Amino acid sequence: MQKYIYKTDQYGIRNYSLLALGAAGVCLLYSVIALFALALLHFEEGALNSNINSYVDAFWTLQMSASTIGFGDHFPVTFGGRMVVALMFYVGVGLVGFIGALIAERMLGFADTNVKNRELRQQNSDILNHNKTLEKKIDLLITRVEEVASLRQTND
Repeated sequence: MQKYIYKTDQYGIRNYSLLALGAAGVCLLYSVIALFALALLHFEEGALNSNINSYVDAFWTLQMSASTIGFGDHFPVTFGGRMVVALMFYVGVGLVGFIGALIAERMLGFADTNVKNRELRQQNSDILNHNKTLEKKIDLLITRVEEVASLRQTND
């Protein structure tokens, strides 16, 4: 199951699958809508002039709020209902935006930061190894210079 959710690269970094992230985003979005629909129905059911009279109406209202479409066929009339819809709007815009960004990344092929990060890690590793090699050469050079200097002092 883990191989479908993420892959670990040679640096131990988890690279999550876009499909797994998208599925998690959709599940989270509809779980929040399902939970908030109960709260919305609690506030709106039986209120004067309310047009949200069932769980399905509440769910639909929150789904439209999360997507920012808001057809206007169902709307809250109580303060509590309006607060639930407003909260769903802010949470939903974030989650729908996240899902939309994943889709856009897949379709439009934006730069894959995971690949760039791996390339940078490899470059950093190469530079570090090169620096260590240079450090060893410098240490060897210093040792030899000190040997030559001590030989000169003993010969003088």
